[in-house]
Amino acid sequence: MESTKLAVVIPCYNEQEVLPYTLDTLEQVILRLIAEKKISEESYLFFVDDGSRDNSWEIITTASQIRKINIKGVKFTTNYGNQSAILAGLNEVRKRGADAVLTIDADLQQDVNKIEEFVKYYEEGCDIVAGVRNDRKTDGFIKKIFSSFFYTFINWLGVRIKPNHSEYRLISKKTLGIIGYYTERNIFLRGLFHELGLKTKYVNFDVKPREHGQSKFSFMSLFALAMSGIVAFSTYPLRLVFFIGISISMISFIVAALIFFEQILKVNLIFDITFFKIWITFISGLQILCIGIIGEYIGQILTEVKGRPQYIIAEEL
Repeated sequence: MESTKLAVVIPCYNEQEVLPYTLDTLEQVILRLIAEKKISEESYLFFVDDGSRDNSWEIITTASQIRKINIKGVKFTTNYGNQSAILAGLNEVRKRGADAVLTIDADLQQDVNKIEEFVKYYEEGCDIVAGVRNDRKTDGFIKKIFSSFFYTFINWLGVRIKPNHSEYRLISKKTLGIIGYYTERNIFLRGLFHELGLKTKYVNFDVKPREHGQSKFSFMSLFALAMSGIVAFSTYPLRLVFFIGISISMISFIVAALIFFEQILKVNLIFDITFFKIWITFISGLQILCIGIIGEYIGQILTEVKGRPQYIIAEEL
C-alpha cells in the first residue's frame, strides 16, 4: 500500500512574525512522517496568503526555494476572509492532487503532533477527521462566553455542530471532490462538513498559547462568521420572527380589550403612562431585531445573486 500523499493547507493573513516558527515546526513534523513512511514524499504544504500587507508572501516564497519540503501556495489580491482562504486552499489542492488534505491555522496553536493520528484514522476509512478543542483556556472571557452561546444556540436551531469544533481538519480525496460542488459565496465550513454525512472521527487536542504575533480574528469577524453559519444552515430565525409577530399581535389584542373594559367599567387597572412607555420601547426593540434578522437573510441572498467570485488570486507558487 502506497503512503498517503498529504497536502497541508495553511491560510494566513499578516503572519510574518509567526511564519518562520510555523515553517520550522511543520517541516520537522512532515519530514518525520515521511521518514517513518506514514505519508508520501510527495506530500506538501500549501499556503494561502489572504491578501497580507506585510512580508508574509515573501517569507513563503523564499521558504519554497530553501526548505527541504515541498511548498506551494497562492496569494489573494485582497483580504477575503478565513473561510474563503481555506476554500481556496481546498480548490487549489484538488487541481494539484492529494490523497488527503489537512487544514491548520498559521499560528499552530493546534497540536501538530495530532497530524499522525489524523492520517491514521483516514487510512482506517474515515472521510473527515475533525479536531475538537479540549477547552478554551487560551481565549479571553468575552470570546469564551460568545463561543459557548454560539454552539448552544446553533444546535438549538437544529444545526448539529460539535462544540469547540475547529478548522483543524483532515478530509479525504472523496470529500474534497464533493466540496467542489458547493459554490455559494457565504460559506460556513464547519456546518458544511457536518452536513455531508460522511464517516467522521473527532480527535481532541490541547490549544497552545500563540508563539508570535497577535490573532487576526477580531470579535466582529467572529460575530460575522457566526451569523453566516446560522443564516446558511437554518431558517429557524425567520420562523422566530413569525412567532414574535403573532405573539405581539395577541398581547396587543388583550391589552386593547382590557383598556376597553377600563373605559366601560370606569376602573383603573395597570395601564398607566409608565406601562405604555415600557411597552412601546419593548415593541420597538423587537421590531428592529426582527428587521435585522430578515436583513441578514436578504443580505446573503443579494451576495449570492450577484455571483461575484469567492476570491481572486494575484500570484501562484
